[in-house]
Formats: sequence, C-alpha cells, structure tokens
Amino acid sequence: MSATASWTRPMTIQAAVVAERDAAFMLHDVVLSPPRADEVIVQVEASGMCHADLSARSGGLPFPLPGVMGHEGVGRVVEIGAGVTDVAVGDRVVVSFSWCGHCDACLRAAPAYCADWPRLNLFGGSRADGSATLTCDDAPLHGHFFGQSSFSRFIVTTARATVKVPDDLPASILAPLGCGIQTGVSAATAILCPKPGDRVLVSGAGAVGLSAVMGLGLTGAAQIVVVDVHGPRLELARALGATHTINARDGDSAEQLAELTGGAGVDGAIETSGNLGALATAVAALASGSTCVVIGVPNATDTLALNVTNLVARGLRLVGTNQGNANPRVFIPKLIDLYRRGRLPIDRLVTDFAFADINQAAEASLNGSVIKPVLHMT
Repeated sequence: MSATASWTRPMTIQAAVVAERDAAFMLHDVVLSPPRADEVIVQVEASGMCHADLSARSGGLPFPLPGVMGHEGVGRVVEIGAGVTDVAVGDRVVVSFSWCGHCDACLRAAPAYCADWPRLNLFGGSRADGSATLTCDDAPLHGHFFGQSSFSRFIVTTARATVKVPDDLPASILAPLGCGIQTGVSAATAILCPKPGDRVLVSGAGAVGLSAVMGLGLTGAAQIVVVDVHGPRLELARALGATHTINARDGDSAEQLAELTGGAGVDGAIETSGNLGALATAVAALASGSTCVVIGVPNATDTLALNVTNLVARGLRLVGTNQGNANPRVFIPKLIDLYRRGRLPIDRLVTDFAFADINQAAEASLNGSVIKPVLHMT
C-alpha cells in the first residue's frame, strides 16, 4: 500500500495476528480504521518486541484475543485527524503508550498513571469508547495495544502518543525508546537516583534491566550488581557498566549478594525479571532505609508475601513503576541526546529481524539468545 493513499475510509493492511492464547503470530490482511480528529496514521518502519507482547500472547497480561500486539513502533506520519496540530504528515515519530490527556495524572504531566491507562493500553483492546481500530473478516479485532498495536505495517494512534524524532538515526535505535529503554533508564535516574558511592542491585538482564544498568552508569552508583540466569547477558551487563554479576543458577544469590556487600546489603534495587523469587531476594538484600523499584510483572494473579514488621522496622520502601514514571514527550528526546553523546549504547541490545520472521524473533527473546528483537516492516 502506498503511503500516499487516502485514509478517509478503512484500508486493508498487513498485521501479525494472535488468534488465541499461546498461538503463533500470523501475518494477516486486516482493516485499519481512518483517523479520528485527535488521531494519526503512522506507517511503521520498525517495532521492538517487548516481554509484555509475549506475556499478552500467553495470557499473563489481560489483553483480549484475537488481537495484534506490539508497542515500540517508529515510523512516519501519513495522515492526521482534523484536530491534530502538533505533528504533521511526513514527520518521523516514535510511538509510546496512550493516555487520555485530561485526568489529574495527565494534567500534572504523569501520563503513565492516567486514570484510563489500563483500559487504553491493555484490557480494552480498543479505543476509549470501545470502538475497534482493526477488523478482520468483517469482525472487530482487538488492537490499540499500548495505544498502537505496532506489529503492523500501519497503525492508528492518538497524536499525543507520538514523539517527533530525527530522520538520521536508525529505526533499530529509535523503536525501543517507546517502552523498554525509557522504562529502565528512567527507573534508574528518576526514581532510584542512587547517591555517589551507593551499592545497587539490578535483578534481570533483559532489555529493561540492561537499560537500568546504562542509566545507573549516569549516576553516582559505585557498585552495580546484576543477577540473571543467562551467562552471555551477564557478560554484556559488565560491558555496559555492571561492576559485579551473579548467575542465579550458580548457588544462592542472597549469599553471594551478602558477600559482595560485606553483609551491609544494597542501597537500592531494581527488579525487572517479574520473578517473585527474585523480587523476594532483592527486598531481603536491601540495607535499612533503602528502596526496591519494581518493574517486572508476573502473572496478574500472583502475589508476594512480605514480612511487614521487617518492612516497617528497617524503613524499607517498595516502589512500583509504570514506564519508569517517564513522560515520553520529555524523556525520549533526552534518551536520543544521550545516545548521540555515546552515553547510551542502545545498539548493544538490538538484534534485527524481518517482519516475516516475527515468530523466530519471539522464540529468540523467550530463550534468552536475543535481548531486544526489532522487527523491520520494509
């Protein structure tokens, strides 16, 4: 389909559809609705693949199926709604999550905590009013995943979810900024904010965890300990700034953490794996008065038992974060500047795949051989 086609009526495009829980991604012709007044159509150049996409496919996240996932899109605006003034046809944009723009959280520039965030990005599978952005075989198809469903050659999204980006940077670098990179870096620099000399634990060396390691390298943290179960990922963590690594398959992680910190514990932790055992270890490793930032999400029904007396007596803080509390329109340009200055080597995380190879990308992500798959649509 030509990018110059008229979008005043629904148009047939190609997207990767998941028909049911744990099913393969299947490239399928679907119909994309035209943009409403506050929406834009983006021709997708590339999309990162995130753990959340695979969790939604497996039922770990409450996204309805059949549907189209993907939420780290980069591309070019090819049509705008009648009320859109802040982006124009031809602009290159990164697409991040969706938010309403008028609730208290949105008005105080905290869009990750929009009152409608769960419905707009996860379990709704549609626009805020329940209307579908995608149909397949004349039936509504769940889309609007994180406001975009970017495992598709074209998407419709709200203009406020787009961030204008430079033309000269590779799509592989820009795509992951919409979720994984911004989450990890912002969690390290804007939430945990370690002081000079602090000891910090990062649990999980996936894309978010390694982004957190890069973010910690921008702070005063003196000791950065990374725990994972994949040796190659731990080697990369050292290359990106970790001072120590622990393979959780090689003995008791808690004992090794105690040895590395001389029994004092860590001054902060960032948990990205979504493993409840890893979260419990991170909390137990905290020194008194310290904070654990929780990013990784297990299955929606999973719970963690905590010793509340220990939590209170030692002044521990357990802080959940969505998207690292980032405002994409403010934070993504900062990430781009850090990349240009050589302070954020995103390219070390990325492996490129053709869109047609989406299932190979998913398998490589699940088995740990690839950190951040990026699917290229053209």
